[in-house]
Amino acid sequence: MAASRLPPATLTLKQFVRRQQVLLLYRRILQTIRQVPNDSDRKYLKDWAREEFKRNKSATEEFLPQLLKISALI
Repeated sequence: MAASRLPPATLTLKQFVRRQQVLLLYRRILQTIRQVPNDSDRKYLKDWAREEFKRNKSATEEFLPQLLKISALI
């Protein structure tokens, strides 16, 4: 069996697509937050979104379909 020439940290196609979906969701959330008129509310929501994504950075794919359903509402 031949050794792979790809570096060990290379994403699979499925992982790459999921990563793109999550990044798109994050961008859409931030774009929606920009429409909040109150500065303090906008800052709170932005910080909250950032912390949630950081906290769930190592989450498995089982949660992603739920997030994508939520993104359809945004």
